[in-house]
Amino acid sequence: MILTLLELFWSFVKIGFTSFGGLSMIPLISHEVVSHGWMNLSEVSDIVAIAEMTPGPLGLNCATFAGIHAAGIPGAVTANLGVLTPTFTVTALVAVFFIKFQKSRRMEQILTGVRPVCIGLLAGVILSFCQTNYVIGSAVSLPAIAIGVLDLVLLFKWDMSIPKVILLSAVLGLFLFR
Repeated sequence: MILTLLELFWSFVKIGFTSFGGLSMIPLISHEVVSHGWMNLSEVSDIVAIAEMTPGPLGLNCATFAGIHAAGIPGAVTANLGVLTPTFTVTALVAVFFIKFQKSRRMEQILTGVRPVCIGLLAGVILSFCQTNYVIGSAVSLPAIAIGVLDLVLLFKWDMSIPKVILLSAVLGLFLFR
């Protein structure tokens, strides 16, 4: 149990230090929890969906769910401490050097180089989640694809709010996948 807690803490410290929060954490969380055997890809997809629907930062929500899954309440606390440690450290350093970073051309160049990496990581996760969410058994699920396409239309064409789209998708999922 102590080894699992240490692994959870270190995994989420790495996630916190090597991602920039939000969606860019998903590939790292997915890799860490799957490679340690704490969850499979389908379960990761579920925790990301739940973490997106619940209040609070995605990284903390995912750390909580992954930690509970791996080691109960102590695991959730440990994973949260791990994911928060980099934030506290970097925030303290940035606060000290804020003025220098604010006007730094180098920092802007670094961030300009890092942003495309985040997009590439997200694209990779989207592809792996598509396999998990749109393929059931060995067949492509047309109802699941229809829900996904409908969600995109509702979000981007009709500007429907995300909570309404999630609720509608949940109802459709209950109806189509009894």
